[in-house]
Amino acid sequence: MFHSYLNGLMLGAGLIIAIGAQNAFLLAQGVRREYHFQVAAVCALCDAVLVCAGVFGLAVLLAESPLLLSVARWGGAAFLGWYGVQALRRALRPAGLENGKEERARSLASVMMMTLAVTLLNPHVYLDTVLLIGSLGAQQTEPGAYALGAVSASITWFFGLAMGAAWLSPWLARPTVWRFIDLGIAAMMLTIAAGLVMQQ
Repeated sequence: MFHSYLNGLMLGAGLIIAIGAQNAFLLAQGVRREYHFQVAAVCALCDAVLVCAGVFGLAVLLAESPLLLSVARWGGAAFLGWYGVQALRRALRPAGLENGKEERARSLASVMMMTLAVTLLNPHVYLDTVLLIGSLGAQQTEPGAYALGAVSASITWFFGLAMGAAWLSPWLARPTVWRFIDLGIAAMMLTIAAGLVMQQ
Protein backbone atom coordinates (compact mmCIF):
# COMPACT_ATOMS: atom_id res chain seq x y z
CA MET A 1 0.00 0.00 0.00
CA PHE A 2 2.77 2.45 0.95
CA HIS A 3 4.60 1.62 -2.27
CA SER A 4 1.54 2.57 -4.35
CA TYR A 5 1.09 5.76 -2.30
CA LEU A 6 4.74 6.70 -2.85
CA ASN A 7 4.46 6.06 -6.59
CA GLY A 8 1.45 8.36 -6.81
CA LEU A 9 3.13 11.02 -4.66
CA MET A 10 6.33 11.04 -6.74
CA LEU A 11 4.62 11.03 -10.14
CA GLY A 12 2.08 13.64 -9.04
CA ALA A 13 4.83 15.91 -7.71
CA GLY A 14 6.95 15.48 -10.83
CA LEU A 15 4.11 16.54 -13.12
CA ILE A 16 2.54 19.29 -11.03
CA ILE A 17 5.72 21.15 -10.08
CA ALA A 18 6.49 21.86 -13.75
CA ILE A 19 5.40 25.47 -14.23
CA GLY A 20 2.33 25.62 -16.43
CA ALA A 21 -0.80 27.70 -16.93
CA GLN A 22 -2.42 26.67 -13.65
CA ASN A 23 0.69 27.30 -11.55
CA ALA A 24 1.30 30.66 -13.23
CA PHE A 25 -2.26 31.76 -12.46
CA LEU A 26 -1.98 30.67 -8.82
CA LEU A 27 1.39 32.40 -8.50
CA ALA A 28 -0.14 35.66 -9.76
CA GLN A 29 -3.07 35.34 -7.34
CA GLY A 30 -0.69 34.67 -4.46
CA VAL A 31 1.38 37.74 -5.27
CA ARG A 32 -1.83 39.79 -5.36
CA ARG A 33 -3.02 38.08 -2.16
CA GLU A 34 -6.35 37.88 -3.93
CA TYR A 35 -8.32 34.76 -2.92
CA HIS A 36 -5.11 32.76 -3.29
CA PHE A 37 -6.08 30.08 -0.76
CA GLN A 38 -9.48 29.65 -2.42
CA VAL A 39 -7.72 29.32 -5.79
CA ALA A 40 -5.33 26.73 -4.31
CA ALA A 41 -8.30 24.80 -2.90
CA VAL A 42 -10.11 24.76 -6.26
CA CYS A 43 -6.93 23.66 -8.07
CA ALA A 44 -6.36 20.86 -5.56
CA LEU A 45 -10.00 19.76 -5.69
CA CYS A 46 -9.99 19.66 -9.51
CA ASP A 47 -6.77 17.64 -9.46
CA ALA A 48 -8.24 15.22 -6.92
CA VAL A 49 -11.37 14.67 -9.03
CA LEU A 50 -9.38 14.24 -12.25
CA VAL A 51 -6.80 11.91 -10.68
CA CYS A 52 -9.51 9.69 -9.19
CA ALA A 53 -11.50 9.74 -12.43
CA GLY A 54 -8.39 8.74 -14.38
CA VAL A 55 -7.34 5.99 -12.00
CA PHE A 56 -10.84 4.54 -11.87
CA GLY A 57 -11.71 4.57 -15.58
CA LEU A 58 -11.83 7.96 -17.36
CA ALA A 59 -8.31 7.51 -18.78
CA VAL A 60 -9.58 4.69 -21.01
CA LEU A 61 -12.53 6.80 -22.24
CA LEU A 62 -10.35 9.79 -23.14
CA ALA A 63 -7.76 7.63 -24.87
CA GLU A 64 -10.50 6.27 -27.14
CA SER A 65 -12.17 9.63 -27.89
CA PRO A 66 -10.16 11.89 -30.22
CA LEU A 67 -13.18 14.23 -30.42
CA LEU A 68 -13.09 15.05 -26.70
CA LEU A 69 -9.34 15.70 -26.82
CA SER A 70 -9.78 17.87 -29.92
CA VAL A 71 -12.47 20.00 -28.27
CA ALA A 72 -10.27 20.43 -25.20
CA ARG A 73 -7.30 21.30 -27.42
CA TRP A 74 -8.98 24.10 -29.40
CA GLY A 75 -10.91 25.49 -26.46
CA GLY A 76 -7.77 25.50 -24.36
CA ALA A 77 -5.71 27.19 -27.09
CA ALA A 78 -8.28 29.98 -27.42
CA PHE A 79 -8.53 30.62 -23.69
CA LEU A 80 -4.79 30.45 -23.00
CA GLY A 81 -4.11 32.75 -25.95
CA TRP A 82 -6.60 35.30 -24.61
CA TYR A 83 -5.14 35.08 -21.10
CA GLY A 84 -1.60 35.48 -22.46
CA VAL A 85 -2.57 38.63 -24.38
CA GLN A 86 -4.12 40.10 -21.20
CA ALA A 87 -0.89 39.45 -19.27
CA LEU A 88 1.13 41.03 -22.09
CA ARG A 89 -1.07 44.14 -22.00
CA ARG A 90 -0.53 44.44 -18.24
CA ALA A 91 3.24 44.06 -18.71
CA LEU A 92 3.28 46.97 -21.18
CA ARG A 93 1.72 49.30 -18.59
CA PRO A 94 2.90 48.04 -15.18
CA ALA A 95 1.57 49.94 -12.18
CA GLY A 96 2.42 47.66 -9.29
CA LEU A 97 -0.25 45.85 -7.37
CA GLU A 98 -0.90 48.67 -4.94
CA ASN A 99 -2.29 50.70 -7.87
CA GLY A 100 -3.97 47.82 -9.65
CA LYS A 101 -7.63 48.82 -9.24
CA GLU A 102 -8.70 46.44 -11.97
CA GLU A 103 -7.10 43.53 -10.12
CA ARG A 104 -8.60 44.42 -6.73
CA ALA A 105 -12.07 44.88 -8.21
CA ARG A 106 -12.47 41.23 -9.16
CA SER A 107 -15.02 39.29 -7.16
CA LEU A 108 -14.51 35.87 -5.63
CA ALA A 109 -16.93 34.41 -8.19
CA SER A 110 -15.00 35.83 -11.16
CA VAL A 111 -11.66 34.59 -9.77
CA MET A 112 -13.16 31.13 -9.19
CA MET A 113 -14.45 31.06 -12.79
CA MET A 114 -10.99 32.03 -14.06
CA THR A 115 -9.44 29.30 -11.91
CA LEU A 116 -11.80 26.68 -13.33
CA ALA A 117 -11.11 27.92 -16.87
CA VAL A 118 -7.30 27.84 -16.44
CA THR A 119 -7.59 24.36 -14.94
CA LEU A 120 -10.23 22.66 -17.06
CA LEU A 121 -9.73 24.34 -20.45
CA ASN A 122 -6.07 23.31 -20.60
CA PRO A 123 -5.80 19.95 -22.42
CA HIS A 124 -2.51 19.23 -20.66
CA VAL A 125 -4.44 18.67 -17.43
CA TYR A 126 -6.27 15.78 -19.10
CA LEU A 127 -3.16 14.39 -20.76
CA ASP A 128 -1.08 14.54 -17.57
CA THR A 129 -3.56 14.12 -14.74
CA VAL A 130 -6.15 11.83 -16.30
CA LEU A 131 -4.30 9.87 -18.98
CA LEU A 132 -0.77 9.57 -17.57
CA ILE A 133 -1.43 9.47 -13.83
CA GLY A 134 -4.72 7.63 -14.34
CA SER A 135 -3.43 4.91 -16.65
CA LEU A 136 -0.42 4.21 -14.40
CA GLY A 137 -2.64 4.24 -11.32
CA ALA A 138 -4.96 1.64 -12.77
CA GLN A 139 -2.00 -0.76 -12.92
CA GLN A 140 -1.05 -0.35 -9.25
CA THR A 141 -1.70 -3.09 -6.70
CA GLU A 142 -3.46 -0.45 -4.55
CA PRO A 143 -4.97 2.15 -6.93
CA GLY A 144 -6.69 3.96 -4.07
CA ALA A 145 -3.41 4.53 -2.23
CA TYR A 146 -1.77 5.63 -5.49
CA ALA A 147 -4.54 8.19 -6.12
CA LEU A 148 -4.19 9.44 -2.54
CA GLY A 149 -0.46 9.92 -3.07
CA ALA A 150 -0.99 11.96 -6.26
CA VAL A 151 -3.69 14.06 -4.56
CA SER A 152 -1.37 14.67 -1.56
CA ALA A 153 1.27 16.04 -3.93
CA SER A 154 -1.29 18.43 -5.47
CA ILE A 155 -2.54 19.73 -2.12
CA THR A 156 0.98 20.26 -0.79
CA TRP A 157 2.19 22.02 -3.93
CA PHE A 158 -0.79 24.32 -4.52
CA PHE A 159 -1.05 25.55 -0.94
CA GLY A 160 2.74 25.87 -0.67
CA LEU A 161 2.84 27.95 -3.86
CA ALA A 162 -0.02 30.17 -2.65
CA MET A 163 1.65 30.78 0.74
CA GLY A 164 5.10 31.34 -0.78
CA ALA A 165 3.84 33.84 -3.35
CA ALA A 166 1.84 35.75 -0.71
CA TRP A 167 4.85 35.82 1.60
CA LEU A 168 7.07 37.25 -1.17
CA SER A 169 4.32 39.61 -2.31
CA PRO A 170 5.87 42.87 -0.91
CA TRP A 171 8.93 42.29 -3.12
CA LEU A 172 7.24 40.66 -6.12
CA ALA A 173 4.48 43.28 -6.32
CA ARG A 174 6.81 46.14 -7.35
CA PRO A 175 6.01 47.52 -10.83
CA THR A 176 9.32 46.41 -12.39
CA VAL A 177 9.19 42.92 -10.92
CA TRP A 178 5.48 42.58 -11.75
CA ARG A 179 6.25 43.49 -15.36
CA PHE A 180 8.64 40.52 -15.60
CA ILE A 181 6.10 38.24 -13.91
CA ASP A 182 3.43 39.27 -16.42
CA LEU A 183 5.87 38.88 -19.32
CA GLY A 184 6.72 35.39 -18.10
CA ILE A 185 3.06 34.48 -17.73
CA ALA A 186 2.28 35.87 -21.20
CA ALA A 187 5.16 33.95 -22.78
CA MET A 188 4.10 30.73 -21.07
CA MET A 189 0.41 31.01 -21.94
CA LEU A 190 1.05 31.99 -25.57
CA THR A 191 3.67 29.25 -25.99
CA ILE A 192 1.28 26.61 -24.67
CA ALA A 193 -1.54 27.97 -26.87
CA ALA A 194 0.71 27.96 -29.96
CA GLY A 195 1.84 24.41 -29.17
CA LEU A 196 -1.79 23.29 -28.99
CA VAL A 197 -2.62 24.94 -32.33
CA MET A 198 0.39 23.39 -34.11
CA GLN A 199 -0.11 19.97 -32.54
CA GLN A 200 -0.91 17.32 -35.13
